[in-house]
Amino acid sequence: MSNELIISATQNGCRIALLKDKHLAEFHEEQDGSKFVVGDIYLGTVKKVVPGLNAAFIDIGYEKDAFLHYLDLGPQFSSLQKFAKLVRGKKITGGKLDKFQLEKDIDKHGKIAQQLAKGQLIPVQVVKEPISTKGPRLSCELSIAGRYLVMVPFSSGVSISKRISSSEERKRLQRLIQSIKPENFGIIIRTVAEGKEVAELDKDLKTLVKTWDEGIGRMISANPRDKVIGELNKASSLLRDVLNESFDSVWTDDKKMYEEIKSYIHQIAPDKEKIVKLYTGKLKLFEHYGVERQIKAAFGQTVSLRGGGYLIIEHTEALHVIDVNSGNKSNREENQETTALSVNLEAAREVARQLRLRDMGGIVVVDFIDMRNPENKKQIYQRVKDEMESDKAKHTILPLSKFGLMQITRERVRPQMNITTKEVCPSCNGTGKITASILVTDQIEQHIQHLFEKQNEKHLTLALHPFLYAYYTKGIISKRMKLYFKYKRWVELVKDSSLGVTEFHFLNKDGEEIDLGQKNKEKEREIETVAEPIEN
Repeated sequence: MSNELIISATQNGCRIALLKDKHLAEFHEEQDGSKFVVGDIYLGTVKKVVPGLNAAFIDIGYEKDAFLHYLDLGPQFSSLQKFAKLVRGKKITGGKLDKFQLEKDIDKHGKIAQQLAKGQLIPVQVVKEPISTKGPRLSCELSIAGRYLVMVPFSSGVSISKRISSSEERKRLQRLIQSIKPENFGIIIRTVAEGKEVAELDKDLKTLVKTWDEGIGRMISANPRDKVIGELNKASSLLRDVLNESFDSVWTDDKKMYEEIKSYIHQIAPDKEKIVKLYTGKLKLFEHYGVERQIKAAFGQTVSLRGGGYLIIEHTEALHVIDVNSGNKSNREENQETTALSVNLEAAREVARQLRLRDMGGIVVVDFIDMRNPENKKQIYQRVKDEMESDKAKHTILPLSKFGLMQITRERVRPQMNITTKEVCPSCNGTGKITASILVTDQIEQHIQHLFEKQNEKHLTLALHPFLYAYYTKGIISKRMKLYFKYKRWVELVKDSSLGVTEFHFLNKDGEEIDLGQKNKEKEREIETVAEPIEN
């Protein structure tokens, strides 16, 4: 299976698509300066202790206070508090714990008021991003994730991923890590560490120790609400988690991002540095790889299946509901049971993909087409389990009920990805009345005349829907060529399927959008003036 990461820069951040065998597997949007990302460590202030919930609300700078339950303090909370006080008092200036005396573990059945008081400063880590009306969820069991290892301060154990099944490999990794890990640091060995040499693991561990040291250095002078250790940006964290031998390429259209990603891969996997490539084509990067079309097809309320069936996906505050329908598939099979099994098997694969793609969490109820044969129901249950085996989020799947419903719970650590696929008409902004669509080419040509003759633009780029692009470029002497003969200047055309059919944008030589608003207002005033005598 081939894997490609496509990263397209936007004005406020970037869009990231992970393709598996050319099919969209994951999609993320990241804004510049994103805060409260899972993994970030802040210096928080206790705002309120709530004994009834056995929890506290912590101020880390979000508009709503973050939530910290007693069970999320972690057994080593006393050690963390003692260490933080020593750091803030400048009695400790580094992150080493070899000479630090760990405190006794706190009582797991204790009360929050025994550990926290209003106004207290504590280091906390974001484990769930703000979702809907809720603030971030926090933990005091700090951890720092690397490519092969996860480092846990104030602990001493070595844990190994359950997905590493070989007992010999587990013993080898246990022995290696025990020999190189710093004192009073616990280590979790990730699945990708399987078969890796001690030099690679040691390099990863040293990077984690350096990150911890730098964070402790910032904590000395940090103000309340300050971030002391930040998680990697989304592109780098994706590469850290999924980069493997099957990775073919990482494409980006931004020079700065290209250098950052290349530098990061050089650190974690120098032999893979050559897969990072800078895209310089004329089409938009997402257009070139067909990602834009796949996004539009995958994020709608209705999602088509290749065999003719379709899914209807509804979201509520409490849960997500997915309804499986046979569509025109019902005409192809011998009987109802065969049709139901065929559509349900295909739907099972698409449901697992949709959960990852939209990052849907919480409770998901899937209404499969009714089947009578118990063996067929078991087959659907097993197919869903197999398809979701590679899902990084924790999840639980229950067998089909007698009503044909399957219940799935999936860990929700960030807001669900929502992409609007129903386009608002660019001409009427949803009012339902537009200028005749046949006149859109007249509008474009009026703008071209104005920009060339009145504003004396030397170079124009026109971004427009593929249908309009075809209209201007087809034929022996195309419409675009006729424009060149008329103005003796070339108009560069760019296909953009994210635009509506009657929507278009003009760009200048620097790639900046030309504001046509003033000209449109003038045209509107002209129309109103002409219309007045008729109305009177």
